[in-house]
Amino acid sequence: MPRLPLPPAPTIRPAARLSAALLPAALLSALLLSAAAAAEAPARGPTVSEVIAAAAPDDWRGIDPDSTLVMELASGPVILELAPALAPQHVANIRALVREGYFDGLTVVRVQDNYVAQWGDPEEEDGSGSRPIRTAKAALPPEFVVRDGAALRFDAIPGPDAYAPETGFVGGFPAARNPRTGEVWGAHCYGTVGVSRGDPDSGSGAGLYAVIGHAPRHLDRNITVVGRVLEGIERLSSLPRGTGRLGFYETAAERAPILRVRLVADMPAAEQPALQVLKTGTPTWDAYVDARRNRRDPWFVEPAGAADVCNTLPPVRRAP
Repeated sequence: MPRLPLPPAPTIRPAARLSAALLPAALLSALLLSAAAAAEAPARGPTVSEVIAAAAPDDWRGIDPDSTLVMELASGPVILELAPALAPQHVANIRALVREGYFDGLTVVRVQDNYVAQWGDPEEEDGSGSRPIRTAKAALPPEFVVRDGAALRFDAIPGPDAYAPETGFVGGFPAARNPRTGEVWGAHCYGTVGVSRGDPDSGSGAGLYAVIGHAPRHLDRNITVVGRVLEGIERLSSLPRGTGRLGFYETAAERAPILRVRLVADMPAAEQPALQVLKTGTPTWDAYVDARRNRRDPWFVEPAGAADVCNTLPPVRRAP
């Protein structure tokens, strides 16, 4: 086999020798410019986990024992915090219902995939309750919107929203408002708790639901929002889906029983859950929202640069 000729050796001209000689100096200059640019660039902000880890004790608030419920299922407790600022009449009625033992022995009546889990009286499809109500009210006027929202502290978050002129938090609960009218209302995010109803005046709190899917914000201003699940939402979201219309269970055997519901204020001190929620409207909160909007974790390639109200829910922790 004939041997292939070798290519001629490259010729280094004087200009090439000059560039090669200057290469170390050029590289040093580039490094110096890069360092100067880095010094002028803003420091990298903290990640979400770093913000939470650095939060001071005063950045956290305790839960109100008179506005927190523990609903015991066979799988364990679901802890719900009520929002009297958004629906004072319904929250007061729910307290009365709990204290008279209304929910004890009832069931989860409906679990609709990517939507809600609803509980109340299984004999009433809408969960409004045919079981006798002794001390609470059987029906209340709707509290879909707080008309005098200017009286509430509203901690807004930046960015547009598809459903409201402005969004933010009232007492740690996701909310929206219209600055022009002064109206404020609860936002339907994952874990939001609302009052089931038929016609607008049929809700009382005897039937409740929790959002277990993508935020159904189209429900805002159409249903009374009374709070959110702080812990144990997985015990509702993991329940079998109902096979009936709108996810209602068709047989008693399908329904998850509610063992009992108690107000934390009425529980023995040793049994009370010691939960804390990150306060809104503080420098730490601002850093948390910024970190949620601009994810700086190494895994992220392109941070979104935005986050809606349902993506900035205040973290919850067990008290240290």
